[in-house]
Amino acid sequence: MTGAELVGTWRPVAVVNTRPDGSVVHPLGPDPKGILVFESNGRFAFILNRPDLPKFASNNRNAGTGEENRAIVQGSFAYYGTYAVADEVVTMHVEGGTWPGWFGCNLERHVIAFSGDDMSWTDPTPSVGGTIENVWTRTK
Repeated sequence: MTGAELVGTWRPVAVVNTRPDGSVVHPLGPDPKGILVFESNGRFAFILNRPDLPKFASNNRNAGTGEENRAIVQGSFAYYGTYAVADEVVTMHVEGGTWPGWFGCNLERHVIAFSGDDMSWTDPTPSVGGTIENVWTRTK
């Protein structure tokens, strides 16, 4: 796999979290929404969210209730930066996003399957613990 093969826009098919105790959950539901963009200049943007995120009753993102804010934080995730590819590993250098703990960090995504318009990778150090497998398909 090369960086050139990644270039383009991808949509999520599945997000599966295997917890440390071996249990499996779909943290963004059975039909995650989002986008993953790899540009040819080495930049990327990653956005995932649950399709059932609540609308705030106040219609003001600065006036959400504790429950509304919790649902958004636990049901969405985004980050951006630069990337490089070596062997079967995509290394993403995070410049910013919704999880400040990753700012300035390099994240490794281990590609386990790559064929045409389909790709899956594992994230061995997700922000929720355990391991995550993301399945993506290229958009047309």
